Amino acid sequence: METPDKGLMTRRSFAAMGAAAFTIVPRHVLGGQGHTAPSDKVTVASIGMGRQGMAITMELLSRPDVQIISVCDCNRFSKDYIEYGSNALLKAERKLLGPGYESWGEDLASPGMKQFSRSARYSMGAGGRETGQRLVEAFYASRKNGTYKGCSAYRNYRELLDKEKDLDGVYIATPDHWHAPISMAAMRRRKHVLCQKPMTHSIGEAHRVAQMAREMKVVASITVNNPSTSDTELIGKWLADGVIGKVQEVHNWSSRPFWPQGIERPADGEQVPEGLDWDLWLGPAPYQPFSKAYLPFSWRGWYDFGCGSFGDMGCYSLAGVSKILGLTAPTAVEATTTEAFDETYPKASLVHMYFPEHGGRGPVHLSWYDGGLMPPRPAGIRAEDAPRFRKGAEGVMYVGDKGMILAAFNGENARVYPELKGYVAPPPPENRWDEMHDAGVLQWVAACKGGPAPLASFETQAVVTETFLLGCLAQRLPWERFEWDAANMRVTNSEAANRFIDPPYRPEYAIEQKPA
Repeated sequence: METPDKGLMTRRSFAAMGAAAFTIVPRHVLGGQGHTAPSDKVTVASIGMGRQGMAITMELLSRPDVQIISVCDCNRFSKDYIEYGSNALLKAERKLLGPGYESWGEDLASPGMKQFSRSARYSMGAGGRETGQRLVEAFYASRKNGTYKGCSAYRNYRELLDKEKDLDGVYIATPDHWHAPISMAAMRRRKHVLCQKPMTHSIGEAHRVAQMAREMKVVASITVNNPSTSDTELIGKWLADGVIGKVQEVHNWSSRPFWPQGIERPADGEQVPEGLDWDLWLGPAPYQPFSKAYLPFSWRGWYDFGCGSFGDMGCYSLAGVSKILGLTAPTAVEATTTEAFDETYPKASLVHMYFPEHGGRGPVHLSWYDGGLMPPRPAGIRAEDAPRFRKGAEGVMYVGDKGMILAAFNGENARVYPELKGYVAPPPPENRWDEMHDAGVLQWVAACKGGPAPLASFETQAVVTETFLLGCLAQRLPWERFEWDAANMRVTNSEAANRFIDPPYRPEYAIEQKPA
């Protein structure tokens, strides 16, 4: 992995955030004597060492102002984590380690490909706490030209938080249903939190974690970069200039899912793999016998563990759309789907969300499409934009009373229709990869050291999370229109729907009630 100077705060998106940000109290002030000063390294523990956990841990390792001191996973080791390319994880690890490590970790090589669904086949890579610990220690040893044994490894995050007294923050990359409990436990101990998307698994959790971040005065954010990109800035400028008039509709479509959905619960349990603490993996979710229908990776389509396509990808796109349009929570939501199932999200859905006028903007109707569904192709679009409406494509479209803006899923390569002189999208910035993938980490680390709050903080993303989770609710109970009372966090016309707004945890995995 290349390691450009990620400490430079010169990107337009990061510099622009200062005016709206609130002041973060550094950890050394919160934690008292013995904690890291703002100018020193931020000590971090990575919790959840699957593909996303390994990838962002590598990003954190590459930063000279971060020290990874611990890893945690309820899985000891396995080679069944999805990766986007043959041996992609191992190749990235070797690149991170640098010259002399070209043959490092031969025993971590991919065992091959796995067919996840009829159309999705992916390479499998190594993960788990032992893999994470091994990489961290190899990295720091490579920088010292010797050995390094300073990274602890834990099965249970509670033990980690109890024992690692010098910890400044945690990075959380577990399945969705664990995001809020671990975030809350860490913040109660006044640790900063960087969490994978989606921020939480339920609407009630979203508001609790945001409130806890405020109360504990810690830096808490998610790894979503859309609010920070030049694409979001550009579309926002065009809309502010009125080039398509008043925005009335937004259409956003995703090619997800590529994991199984629209299936029944397996009838029988299977042998738990060696090294996996299955009860701890389930955690707050209702108990179910282990099955390969959940692992590896397929957990995302199950109501108990994941948030389906909308929760997987809507947290990205809606973070940008919400920032551009200043969206509040919707007042109503409804969905039409393929066949509904009791335990898993449907194979495909169309979700309608209705947002009230706000801040001088009129009401907006947002439509979300997944499973291969998408809006009709508008007449008159250029040939290079036509692929956005072909099989497997993704995109976003803002429709106003004078025209529309059509772009890729996250707002890239936007174009105005009808075409207007002076409103042609500029070429992608040279730092496109950094901009789309590093902003969340960059801003979080800077904030932990006393800088401005990240644009994807828990506080800013609570309403975004509430929004797409209402979409998930509509997918779960399709063909009904739910009226939403945001102030009281209730569906006003369905008690059946309210059961899913803030479902209880298994008692043994309840969150601690008092700060440590």
